[in-house]
Amino acid sequence: MGNRVFRSFREPRRAGLSWRERWQGDDKGLITSWEVGRELRSKEPELARCAENGELPVLAWKGGVEKATKKGEKFGVLCYLAQWQGLKGEDLDIDPSQEPVKICSRTGMRVTFTADIAKYGDA
Repeated sequence: MGNRVFRSFREPRRAGLSWRERWQGDDKGLITSWEVGRELRSKEPELARCAENGELPVLAWKGGVEKATKKGEKFGVLCYLAQWQGLKGEDLDIDPSQEPVKICSRTGMRVTFTADIAKYGDA
């Protein structure tokens, strides 16, 4: 995967792409995950409000927080972060070489988003 993946919230959803183009392109599915988050935003406004308030709700990818754990931290995948940005109504903006950290406003759990499967494989 290359460096920063950016897409403006104003851009329309891509159409006519094959599964391979959506999930195995240079962005490794980040744009598709973000587009799914945008759709979820219109279908689940309460979930969108939770995300806007800094919560990390459980979604289809590893990274959401249902409840706090004793450890207080976990790892999540970048596709979760992309979907969450779409759910919040934000531009997609992820640099896969970085490991951004978000803290769930509801549980206080710290989530580090990474492309390194060894880190989130057991999460």
